[in-house]
Amino acid sequence: MSSVKQVQITFDCAEPERVARFWSEVLGYEHRGTACVDPTGVGPRLYFQRVPEGKVVKNRVHLDVRVGTGLVGAERLAALEAECARLIPLGAVRGQLLLADEENESCLNMQDIEGNEFCLD
Repeated sequence: MSSVKQVQITFDCAEPERVARFWSEVLGYEHRGTACVDPTGVGPRLYFQRVPEGKVVKNRVHLDVRVGTGLVGAERLAALEAECARLIPLGAVRGQLLLADEENESCLNMQDIEGNEFCLD
């Protein structure tokens, strides 16, 4: 029998405290230096470690910020756009809007302040 393990998500970055502050604002987490923590204790801890090299290729793993859960059509698009509008002043960069198809609901590609991709889902 296996046990449930906690997960920490680690980001390589140039300015750990700045990126931690950004993600704390995005997720409503508590900012703790180079980390951010879910105040409810449910979500994973995010940790930001300084590395000398810059980001050069697309992420192999990314976060989905779930702002449109349960919504479809125009309501979902409105939720995605509203969250995008909130994040841009924090330093996020808007990417491509992917509209719903037969398999997936609409989502909006974004980048954080150091270019790491994430989705508004």
